[in-house]
Amino acid sequence: MDEANRMEEGINNSPFNHDGKEGSTVAHGNDTMPKGVDESIQEIAQKQKAKRVATLDAFRGLTIVLMILVDDAGEAYPRIDHSPWNGCTLADFVMPFFLFIVGVAIALAFKRIPKIKTAVKKITIRTLKLLFWGILLQGGYSHAPDDLEYGVNMKFIRWCGILQRIALVYCVVALIETFTTKLRPTTLGSGYLSIFTAYRWQWFGGLVAFLIYMITTFTLYVPDWSFVDHINGDQPKRYTVICGMRGHLGPACNAVGYVDRQVWGVNHLYSQPVWTRLKACTFSSPGAGPFREDAPNWCLAPFEPEGLLSSISAILSGTIGIHYGHVLIHFKGHWERLKHWVPMGFVLLIIAIILHFTDAIPLNKQLYSFSYVCFTAGAAGIVFSGFYILIDVWGLRTPFLFLEWIGMNAMLVFVMAAEGIFAAFVNGWYYENPRNSLVHWIKRHVFVKVWHSERVGTLLYVIFAEITFWGVVAGVLHKLGIYWKL
Repeated sequence: MDEANRMEEGINNSPFNHDGKEGSTVAHGNDTMPKGVDESIQEIAQKQKAKRVATLDAFRGLTIVLMILVDDAGEAYPRIDHSPWNGCTLADFVMPFFLFIVGVAIALAFKRIPKIKTAVKKITIRTLKLLFWGILLQGGYSHAPDDLEYGVNMKFIRWCGILQRIALVYCVVALIETFTTKLRPTTLGSGYLSIFTAYRWQWFGGLVAFLIYMITTFTLYVPDWSFVDHINGDQPKRYTVICGMRGHLGPACNAVGYVDRQVWGVNHLYSQPVWTRLKACTFSSPGAGPFREDAPNWCLAPFEPEGLLSSISAILSGTIGIHYGHVLIHFKGHWERLKHWVPMGFVLLIIAIILHFTDAIPLNKQLYSFSYVCFTAGAAGIVFSGFYILIDVWGLRTPFLFLEWIGMNAMLVFVMAAEGIFAAFVNGWYYENPRNSLVHWIKRHVFVKVWHSERVGTLLYVIFAEITFWGVVAGVLHKLGIYWKL
């Protein structure tokens, strides 16, 4: 069957599959079909193996690969690590790509919703699972992969993180999709904008999130604030940051940080923000290094990159993603889909570039600024369209199989590789010293010493000993039909 037609066969019988699966539906010619035949056809349809959207899996796999690359090679190559403040690097695409994928998957998974009450229950359970795993992995309980200890002082537990942000965006976007199910059209009207008007409530939800973020960011008064540095120095020391302003988009006095300090408390924010790599804080910028003697005191302060107000802005990333999913559902031909996806991607990029280079709203991942939303969502749309052309239009699926495999087991690879749980397990078996473990031996002797370069050795280790390894593992698990889902 042609790939384009395959993608139109519908969603699997369960409307709660958020992994971008599609299955076959059976059309009954009339209501007088003999009961036995009807039941047999339904049984066959239910037993059909669910088919996945290859483009979505490959894109999800690419995002996981980028996360591993920038997390583990970013220290050696600061240019690919998160931007210290304004700007956008390779690492800064990871989070919005995840949220874009969430949006596309929601559109596919909630194409048909037999019972709204059941759908809401499923959404709630999945949101709670994401929150649980997020706090467990990034709340401070896990110290993987190098520190062979566990546990967290509840006075300093971090409540926010990657999975927590995904949980919020998923919950909001999925609930809007669920409660507007009866307002969806079965067919679209004529005109390019018909897809937007058909799903106006989804866009209205994105508009509300945009207004909440923009109004709060530019009108909320940020007073002076203080924090206690528990990390640098022998004794904890209290510092005061002088603010008293509105609409500031710098590191110290922005509304995003103020909201998080008020909601979560300053002790529950991320203690090693990327702004410590700014030139104002270290001469090693954009890399990490010792603080300058004249560094402002906010260089020592915590800041939450996945905080509440910035996560509200992130809902827009999910909203744009679900639009791409709606296009995938409603339009049958490759050209019809691409003429909606590609122009929208370029328009978003142009808006972002104008906002950034006019200094109206700079690109900023830490604040999740509107220009950053547009730039990364536009890039996601272009990359997704590119994958669609290569995989679904031209049929070049084989070169991207390892990305598909990783994408189908994204949660497993995220936990074991990106969060370092598997490496921590291996590091737990050492000889005399924790540095004498298999992971450290392979990195040091197989890569760093062979290439006589810490940077090159680190990069090759990440590519071959981590990304390639987990690509093979994901492929084996796929062949065995083993997947870890939430």
